Amino acid sequence: MWFSNLFLQQGVAHSILLVALVTAIGLALSRIKIGGISLGVTWVLFVGIVASHFGLVLDATTSHFVKEFGLILFIYSIGLQVGPGFFASFRGGGVTLNLLALGIILLGTGIAWLIHVITGENLFAMIGVLYGAVTNTPGLGAAQQTYTDLHDGAANAFFAQGYAVAYPLGVVGIILSIVLIRLIFRINNDDEQRLYDDTGSRESDALQAVTLEVTNDAVCGHTVEQICRLSGRHAQITRLMHRQTETVELVEADSTLQMGDRLFLVGKPEDISAFTLLLGRRLADMDEQQWDEQQHSDLVSARVVVTNPKMQGKRLGDLNLRRAFHVTITRVKRSGIDLMAERSLILQIGDRVTVVGAADDVKKIEALLGNAVQRLGEPMLFSIFLGIALGVLLGSVPIFFPGMPVPVKLGLAGGPLIVSILLSCFGPKLRIITYTTNSAKLLMREIGICMFMASVGLGAGVGFVDTVVGGGYWWVLYGFLITFVPCIVVGIIARLVCHRSYFTIAGMISGAMTDPPALAYSNSISGNDQASVAYSTVYPLSMFLRVLVAQLLVLMAL
Repeated sequence: MWFSNLFLQQGVAHSILLVALVTAIGLALSRIKIGGISLGVTWVLFVGIVASHFGLVLDATTSHFVKEFGLILFIYSIGLQVGPGFFASFRGGGVTLNLLALGIILLGTGIAWLIHVITGENLFAMIGVLYGAVTNTPGLGAAQQTYTDLHDGAANAFFAQGYAVAYPLGVVGIILSIVLIRLIFRINNDDEQRLYDDTGSRESDALQAVTLEVTNDAVCGHTVEQICRLSGRHAQITRLMHRQTETVELVEADSTLQMGDRLFLVGKPEDISAFTLLLGRRLADMDEQQWDEQQHSDLVSARVVVTNPKMQGKRLGDLNLRRAFHVTITRVKRSGIDLMAERSLILQIGDRVTVVGAADDVKKIEALLGNAVQRLGEPMLFSIFLGIALGVLLGSVPIFFPGMPVPVKLGLAGGPLIVSILLSCFGPKLRIITYTTNSAKLLMREIGICMFMASVGLGAGVGFVDTVVGGGYWWVLYGFLITFVPCIVVGIIARLVCHRSYFTIAGMISGAMTDPPALAYSNSISGNDQASVAYSTVYPLSMFLRVLVAQLLVLMAL
C-alpha cells in the first residue's frame, strides 16, 4: 500500500522520486547510439512523456518550480560558458561567420512561420517543432516561460509535444546537410586537409610560438623597440640568444640585434609572418622546450595560475612585472584559449600565465599571483547566486513597446542569460570573482537541463499520442524542412560567395544550430581545429538569438 501511494499520491516524496526516476532512466537510455548519433539528455523528455501518458504526473506547483529552477541553472551555466568569448566572437572573420549563422536562424524561423500561415498549424506547436528541429532546448524553455508569464502560470503542452516529435530527425538533418554540402561541391577531405595545412590555419586567431634567426642586414644594429615600431605589428618578443656568446637573456626595449641572433616570439599567425619577413627566417627545429633547456641560460619558463583574489581585475601593465620582478609574461591561457600578454589585459582568477625569468624571480611571481591550484576546486557560489538573483530581477522588469498588448519581459530564460554573459565578461573589472571550474559548470548545466526536461516531459504526455495520431506526424516533415533547408542554403552561400573551407562551414552550421553531436561529427571528419573554432565563434550569439526569437514568437502569437 505504501509503495503504490508513493507513486500515485501527490507529495514531496512523490515528486522527488518521479523526477529522479525519469531522469535516471532517460540518462541510461542516452547511451544508445544509432549510426554513431545519440539523442543525449533528450531521452529524459521522452521518458517523462511516457510516464505522464500513464498517469504519473507532478502537481502544478512542484512542476512549475522544478521546470523554472532547472531552466535557470541551465541557462546561467550556458552564459558562463559562452560569456568570455561573446564579444570577441565578432572580431575579424567572426563577423562573416556570425552573419551566416544569423541567416540560418532567420531562414529557419521564417520557414516555421510560413508553415503556420499556409497550413494553419497551431503556432505554439510550430514553435516547439522549430526548437526541436534546431535542437535548442534553451529556446524551448524561453518560449515555455514567456507563455507562462503571459497566462498567469498556465502551461501549454504543444511546445513540448512539437519539440519531442521534431528533435530526433533534427539531429540527423543537421549532419545530413553537412554531408550533402560535401557531395554537392565534390569536396575531398584529404584535399581540404592539405589546403588547411598549406595555409596554416588562417581562419584561427590561435597564438604561435616560434624562433626567428636574424639574417637581414637591414635590421642589424637596431633595437627591438625600433623593429616593433617599423613592423607595425604586435608580438611578444621574450628571449634573445646572441650568436657569438650563445647566452640567453630577457628582451629589453633597447636590446640590439646582430646578424645570427635568435629571438623567441609569441603572436598571432599574421604578426609572426610579418616579423619573419622583416628579421630573416624561422627555425622549425627550435621550439619553446629547447629554449628552456639551453645550457647557457639561467632563465626558466613556468606556468603560474592566478588564484590570489587581489589580482582579480588587475591590468597586466599595472603590475610592472618586468621592472619590479625582472620577468616577462609571454601569454595568458583563459578557458583553453591563448591570449596575448598585452598591458591592457585584465587578469581573472583561473588564468594560467606563462612567465619567463630567473628561477628566484619566477618564485616571487608565484607568490604574487597565488599559484594555489587547489583553490580553484572550491566553487565560487557567491557570484553564481548573485548572478541568478540579478538575472531574475532583470527578467522580471516589464519593457513596454508601442503596439504590444502586454509589456515584454526577458523572463527567467533571458534575464539570467544576459547577466551571466555580462558578469563573465565584465565581472573582473568590478573585482567580482566569476571563475567556475569546468566540472562545476558542467554539473550545473546537466542538473538544470535534466530537471527541466523531466518536468516538461511529465507535463506533456497527457494527450501526446492523440495529438500525433491526429495529424502531429506532419510535424516530423515540418521539422526536417526547418532543419535541412537553412543549413543547405547558407552552406552553399558560405562556399560559393564567402569562400569558406568545408571544415569551417561544418563548424558554423553546428554552432548556428547549437548542436554538439553535429560538432562531434564535424571534428571527426576534419582532423584539425577549424570546425571547433567556427563553432565557438558563432555559438554565443546564436544561443542568445535563439532564446530571444523564441520569446518574440510567443508574443506574436497573442
